[in-house]
Amino acid sequence: MSEEWIDVAAQVDLPANDVIAVRAGDREIALYVVDGEVFATDNVCTHGHARLCDGFLEGTEIECPLHQGRFDVRTGKALCSPLTEDVLSFPVRIVDRRVFVQFK
Repeated sequence: MSEEWIDVAAQVDLPANDVIAVRAGDREIALYVVDGEVFATDNVCTHGHARLCDGFLEGTEIECPLHQGRFDVRTGKALCSPLTEDVLSFPVRIVDRRVFVQFK
C-alpha cells in the first residue's frame, strides 16, 4: 500500500487550540491545533454522525456536539459512552507552513 500525503491547509489558517473542517480529496477531515501541534481525524462522529468540527475542543479531547461522547484527537480513541468505536486519525506533517495529512 502506498502512502499519500495531501496538502490540506495553510498552517496560518488554523486557529490556536481549536478545530476546523477541511476537504481532503473526497473526504472531510477535522484539523485540531493543541498547544501548537496539529492533529487530524475524520470529521464525523462514529456514534451519531455529527460533525466533530462543531464540537468542543478541550485539551486533547473533542466532544461530539450531539451526544457529548469524547475522542482523543491524537489517536482517535473513543473515551466515554455512548461511543463504542474510535474515529479514524491520520498522520500530519508541516512542510513550508503547509499542513499535509497522510492517507493510506
